[in-house]
Amino acid sequence: MKIIHCHPKYQHLKSKIESIIKGFESKGVAVTIGQRNVIKSFEVDRLTLNIKSFKKPNAFNSFIYKWIRRSKAKRSFEYASRLIDCGISTPFPIAYKEETSTLGLKKSYYVSEHIDYDFEFRALIHNPKFPEREEILKQFAEFTFKLHENNINFLDHSPGNTLVVKTKQGYKFYLIDLNRMRFESMTFEKRMHNFRRLWLSKTMIKVIAKKYSELYNTSYQETHDLMLKQSMAFQHKINRKKLRRSGRKMQFKS
Repeated sequence: MKIIHCHPKYQHLKSKIESIIKGFESKGVAVTIGQRNVIKSFEVDRLTLNIKSFKKPNAFNSFIYKWIRRSKAKRSFEYASRLIDCGISTPFPIAYKEETSTLGLKKSYYVSEHIDYDFEFRALIHNPKFPEREEILKQFAEFTFKLHENNINFLDHSPGNTLVVKTKQGYKFYLIDLNRMRFESMTFEKRMHNFRRLWLSKTMIKVIAKKYSELYNTSYQETHDLMLKQSMAFQHKINRKKLRRSGRKMQFKS
């Protein structure tokens, strides 16, 4: 069985999207070719679409995604719609497709509008002298605060999952890779925990913590200390195996 669901705004493209997905393997321009997922772009009626093909799940997950949990494609579509309703920017959700059998999910695809972005958030990590870096970090703190105020816990809040567009009014942030989210009350501890995957340096934490503390009406020191603690714990956890193998000391970036 093949099911395709289109946003009401794009119902007129349904048949064309179905045709594109049929030829996904041999057509389109590669955006990301990963071990798990593949993203390609396609031109349709002067509109550029990004189509994400999720890796075929194993037998267990195939059953789970059909009968118990929503597929990653469906979650991506629904979460994007919910973000937009909250005023959070993300590439517009156009459609998703699921291919299933009686045993479970076989393949799934998520279709979204292409964003011409200027850089990823990760550029600020790799380049401490990035133009207007401090101002971008302040605006990013405001963006993340807005997420938290809307009770959105973006579990994959990592450097490659925020696209940045420079506008006349400032910087606009777009979330991508949306299939892992929780919509829940965000305590102060959860908010600081949500920064841990961003690989923030000490300097970046100082800037973000100062702005966030102003917005959340809490002390800078408390905000800074917990954000730093969460970030260091995550980075040390990821680096632990590398440390053991190399026998070298790795320092937290300043």
